[in-house]
Amino acid sequence: MKRVITLGEFIISRQGDFPYAKGELSSLLSAIRLAAKVVNREVNRAGLSNDILGSALKQNIQGEEQQKLDVYADEQFMAALKARGDVCGVASEEQEDFISFDTPLARAGKYVVLIDPLDGSSNIDVNVSIGTIFSVYRRTSSIGQLATVEDFLQSGAKQVAAGYIIYGSSTMLVYTTGNGVHGFTLEPSIGTYFLSHPNICMPESGSIYSVNEGNFNDFNPGVQQYIQYCRSKQNDKEKPYSARYIGSLVADFHRNLLKGGVYMYPSTQKDPNGKLRLLYECNPLAFIAEQAGGLASTGRQRVLDIMPEKLHQRVPFFVGSKNMVEKIISLME
Repeated sequence: MKRVITLGEFIISRQGDFPYAKGELSSLLSAIRLAAKVVNREVNRAGLSNDILGSALKQNIQGEEQQKLDVYADEQFMAALKARGDVCGVASEEQEDFISFDTPLARAGKYVVLIDPLDGSSNIDVNVSIGTIFSVYRRTSSIGQLATVEDFLQSGAKQVAAGYIIYGSSTMLVYTTGNGVHGFTLEPSIGTYFLSHPNICMPESGSIYSVNEGNFNDFNPGVQQYIQYCRSKQNDKEKPYSARYIGSLVADFHRNLLKGGVYMYPSTQKDPNGKLRLLYECNPLAFIAEQAGGLASTGRQRVLDIMPEKLHQRVPFFVGSKNMVEKIISLME
């Protein structure tokens, strides 16, 4: 029987990818792994507990209604990252501003983390897959000082790690440190993640497109043209593409990563800059997509090349199989 590799073992074995690091990145990823297991436990018992299910009766900085599990997940990841001392600050989609950890250990931390603690939280009450998205950068401010906003406002191309956890029929952690994409599945009986999807490669083409077609009339003409292309038979042998839209970004992205496809959240008349957050959602998923052989674009620009101007900046987002994203870009041009 072939021996399976745990996430902890895999992280340690890949420390050589970062000659400038001395175990801090491994410790940071372990903190995310631990918090994800705690959140996963609550997700799995959400239907049995009114304490964790439903609205928190307040809004986040985006003006979106927070769920109780949103707040819980934010607290768990924040506490886990602060406790390690490798992170000098965290920016969360659920918080208006970034948080600098003011302890001697944290001031010496080399990294900052940007996180969407619970993506797709509107689906919690109906038992649809949800997830966590995270992004890691080396700080730009001086060691020993408090983290500054400039530490967080870096282009996606400067990420040193990014990943997501999907809480679904099984719980998976998928991440990259710039040397391929790897997926780990949680064995719930012993609480350990095992390598289940090594070296994930996104197919260059797929037959799935994911978009909220209810907004079709508000989309750019090029996007409308691409959707019409997806709906039509490509030739006598091929069928029209399949529309698959869960409404949970992590779930839609994860399916397309493994099977091939494209996810689209274009600009609309209501949201001319798009709706997804560059730093918390688009950059980390773009990094993963490119490392797996896919592409991510705003339709006009490579996502990882954008220099962010503010923490909660939004952008249009097209991510997925290389040939499919290139087709969208050509139509939008």
